[in-house]
Amino acid sequence: MVDGSYKLEKECHIETASSITEKDYDEDHVQLREPPDGGWKAWLVVVGSFCGFFATQGYGYSWGVFFDEYNANVYPNQMTQLSWIGSLWYCLCNITGPFYIYMASKIDDRYMLAVACMLSSLAMMLASITNEVWQLYITQGVMSGVGASLAWFSCMRGPQMWFSKYRGLAVGITMSASGAGGLSFSYIAGACFETIGYRWALRIIGFIQLGLLAVSSVTCWRLNPPRKNIPIVDIQDLKNKKFLVLFFIHLIGNFAFYIPSGFVPSYARHLELDSFMRSNLSAIMSAIMFVGKISVGFAGDYVGRFNMAVICGLMACVAHLAVWATATSAGSMWAFVVLYGIFGGGYIAMITAVITEVVGIDHLESGTGWAFFAWCFGGLLGQPLASAIVESGSDGENYRGAVIFAGCLFFAGACASWILRVIQGGWRVFKKV
Repeated sequence: MVDGSYKLEKECHIETASSITEKDYDEDHVQLREPPDGGWKAWLVVVGSFCGFFATQGYGYSWGVFFDEYNANVYPNQMTQLSWIGSLWYCLCNITGPFYIYMASKIDDRYMLAVACMLSSLAMMLASITNEVWQLYITQGVMSGVGASLAWFSCMRGPQMWFSKYRGLAVGITMSASGAGGLSFSYIAGACFETIGYRWALRIIGFIQLGLLAVSSVTCWRLNPPRKNIPIVDIQDLKNKKFLVLFFIHLIGNFAFYIPSGFVPSYARHLELDSFMRSNLSAIMSAIMFVGKISVGFAGDYVGRFNMAVICGLMACVAHLAVWATATSAGSMWAFVVLYGIFGGGYIAMITAVITEVVGIDHLESGTGWAFFAWCFGGLLGQPLASAIVESGSDGENYRGAVIFAGCLFFAGACASWILRVIQGGWRVFKKV
């Protein structure tokens, strides 16, 4: 009798403990599985994330070739109006940042990628039958931008969840897809412009996005169930003074970051370079960014990520003010796209890499969301401001003013990065921070 009572009591205790553990998981967000750091499923998540970045961010990196074609042949002499198409996309591609964690607690990542798949591809198809600039605002701007935002954060989360020791490699492979996509889409669009027209360029890119994002929506599994009791908007990070400096860095950085990708092809036309060269410059800049993000990230592990952010910001400034502002030939433009590809891409990679060190691992997701939300303002206003500067010249082509504007913004970003570096690691110049 005693043994039976003891056994019954023990079973009841085990059942109660099990119930408490499940409750604690729901309320306190206990992670049940550690990152496996490999395996076919984990690497398929990387493949799916790569496809998502290739399809959406690759289009963003190739926007300049569309901008040039529209301004020259489809809607001539409407540069400022046309620049709002890309600006809407650059703004909205990060718009879900502050809300993404809440959304992810309600909807599976793969469902959000399925929505991104339909929205992004439909946007390109509808853009191909438009006849007015305002219609492109809705399709290539708003619809495509929101689709890219849903894909961005879903594809960014996956490799971070499934990898620990090899997280840098997994995330690096994923983010490098933006450069590879920009390279491919620039060539595809340029070839279509010369043969079957811009409408078919949009349709072909739409079909590519449909296929790639379909892969993402199938393979981007979650490692663990979503967290519970997530606030719609978490503002804890905005109480962190260091993060406010980083938020400012991201804010002004995006005012300048997309100006080269938007204006290099049209500036090449201004220099009377041929169409192949115009597409090539944009494509090679994307390819160099592919290399720059990985190589600068690798160097940052040894030199210090905060230090590399300062160095890259200063070098991006030099590339603008000393090279692009004085460029008069194809050779000087080649020099600019190589320098900017390395240091401009490296700058964005470094100010992203330091987010964890500023907010801590526990706030990585919310900190990343807020940091990239800061990109919305520069994405929306950066290119229209640059276009207005270009059109302010007596001949309507004041490119030097727009280049100086971007270069000064990179200098301001480098100074702010130095301030953050001093706050983080002190005044010692040669210290790894």
